[in-house]
This record gives sequence, structure tokens and C-alpha cells, in this order.
Amino acid sequence: MSSSVLEVGISGGDGCEEGRFRKRFMVFGIAGILLGAATALVVVYMLAVTGFHFYNGAVFDQPASALAIYVVNVVLIGVVSVMAIAVGVRLVMGKVRGAHLTSEIVSLLLCGCALCSLMLDGVSLTFFATLAIAGINAVMFDLADPALADERRLQRKLRDMEVRDEAREGTLGMDRSGKGLVAVNFFNLFWIFTVGMVVGDAVETVYHYMIEVPGEFQIRAGMLWGPFSPIYGFGAVLLTLVLNRFYRANVLVVFLVSALLGGAFEYAVSWFLEFAFGSVAWDYTGRFLNINGRTDFMFMCMWGFLGAMWIKVLLPWVAKVINMIPWKWRYTITTACAAFVIFDGVMTLMALDCWYLRLAGSDTGEVAVMQFFADHFDNAYMESRFQSMSIHPELTSRVS
Repeated sequence: MSSSVLEVGISGGDGCEEGRFRKRFMVFGIAGILLGAATALVVVYMLAVTGFHFYNGAVFDQPASALAIYVVNVVLIGVVSVMAIAVGVRLVMGKVRGAHLTSEIVSLLLCGCALCSLMLDGVSLTFFATLAIAGINAVMFDLADPALADERRLQRKLRDMEVRDEAREGTLGMDRSGKGLVAVNFFNLFWIFTVGMVVGDAVETVYHYMIEVPGEFQIRAGMLWGPFSPIYGFGAVLLTLVLNRFYRANVLVVFLVSALLGGAFEYAVSWFLEFAFGSVAWDYTGRFLNINGRTDFMFMCMWGFLGAMWIKVLLPWVAKVINMIPWKWRYTITTACAAFVIFDGVMTLMALDCWYLRLAGSDTGEVAVMQFFADHFDNAYMESRFQSMSIHPELTSRVS
């Protein structure tokens, strides 16, 4: 909608408005081209460094996993470079249609680059810089599109008018188009993520106490503060996004899709934690139909059951509960809670990274940040907080 509005404004609006649009597109288009050119230089530098190490034979001293992740990172950065330049050129030419989607893809690819950086170098400046560039890219295009602000104001007014009817009908937060079960927006997804984290932590704790090791209480949280297990939060969001349009499907189909999706997700998270931090949070080696100890038949069936229960029973109830937050307060409450969760997540990543570095024998005594985490979140604290997790530096893919 916004793209077509802009293109009409460029071609058919008054001269002053058209000139304002073109100047804005020109500025942000040039910024996009410069961003693409800068990332292209990064690719050239990375290839040059790799070539130098190949020439000296040092590259063969690195783990094969590190080399594979490095190659993926180079490819991602190369794709980002080409797409950023393409977006910039389209903006300079005043062709907005399709540029917004391309810009969003660029931000997602940059997040992928950040994950690769995390596995290669840990929580470094490169990791934060890549995430910052992804955010800047998204905000930059948002500012470049003058119709988006008007659209948002109009949409807020329309939502304010519709929310009363939806609340009265009991459909607030649901997908009124009928294409899905719930409306896919930041508000719903954030609270689904939060509910998933809390419920997942509770289920893990009860399962360990009642079944895995009867009578033993173990903290199963996955973040520094709060009863949060992020794997279940991300799992709830993933199940919602994938199954939302299949809420009318046969329960057996939902079970099978959820089992495969959950198993793949559990495997990927285990792989990432091991390669980034040398962390082993679960190991199913020796169990029936396990896959490298990262997932197994029983837990895939549990994911299938959870997915079926989630989309058929729990999600409609969760959507109604979270949408009971008063409309006038939901943005403030959601923003504050999201800020805390993000802060908690960043601090958790940094604490895990420092824990890894201490166990790996890295000399971090003179680094202020490392000293802060050593003083407040030392090995004993981390072992007490993350009782189901152990760190094995030799398992990581980090470049030495």
C-alpha cells in the first residue's frame, strides 16, 4: 500500500511534494549504496585475509566447523552487499515498489551474519555492530518512506475504532480475515514468546522433578534473571508462525508437522550453543532414535503433542488473555517488558561468553567488561544458575 502511494505521489502529485519525495529517496538511496559498497569492501577484506592464511598454511589449524561458518558469513555479507546496493539504486530512481521487502530481507541476512560472528568470535564488537547495522537499515528505510508514518497514524485510529467491537465480540487479537487463528503482529508474538518462556521453564522444572530425577529440584531457566526458558519462547513463536494458517487441519497432520519442526529446532539450538559457547544443555545420546544426541524420537513426539495442544487448545486462550491488557496501556507495558527481555538476553549472552572465556583460559583480567562479569557472575554463580548446562571450550568453532 505504501509503495503504491509513494509512486503515485512521485508521478502525479504537486511539484513541491514530488521534489520533497525525490530528495528523500535520493539521500537514503545513496546511503543504501554506500552501505552496500562498505559491506562489499568487508567481503574483499575477509577474502584477502583468508587468502593470506591459506598461503601461510594457518587456515588448516582452524576447526572445519569454523571454516564452514566463515564461508557462510562471507556469502551472507556478499548477498547483503548486492541487495543493499539494489535497494539504494531503486530509491535513487524513485522506484519504491519492492524496495521495502528487499530492505527487510537485508536486515534478516545481517542478523544471520551476527549469529555467524557470535559463533566465530563470541560476543564481540562485530556482533553488536552487525545487529546495529541491521537496525539502522530497517529504520533508515522506514524514515525514507514518508507514507508509512501517515499509514501508522491512520491504522492506529482504525484500530482504536475496531478494538471496541473486537473486545465486545471476544475476537480481540484473533485474525479477522480468517486466514489464520491469531493476528501476526509484534504485540501478539512478543507475549506469546514471553508466555512460552515462562510455561516452558515451569514444564521443564516439573518434568525434571517428577520424571527425569524424581525428588531433585533443578533450576531450568535459560536467562540470567526471571523464570525464562528462551528455547520454549522461540519454539512457541515458531509453532505459531508455521501452524497459524493450519489451525483447521487434522490434528494428526499438526502433530507430524510440529514433531518435525520441533525436532529440527531443538537440533539447531543445540548445535548453535555448542559451536558458539561450547555449551551442552542436553544430550540424548543412547536414547531411542536420537540424532547426534541433540534430539530424539521421544522429544520429537513431545514437540508434536505440544504443537497440537498449542494450536488447537492453548493459543486461542493465550491470545484472549494477553489481549486483556488495556488498549491504552499495552504499548507502554509491552515496550517496557520487551526492553527488559532484550537487556536480559544480551546480559545472558555476555555472561555465557565470559564463562566460556574463563574456562578456556583466556587472559581477560585487564578487560573491564570481563572483570565485571567475573565479579558478579563468576563460575560458581553460572553453574548454580544454569544447572543443566556445562561448558566445553574444545567443542566451539571459534577462530583461535
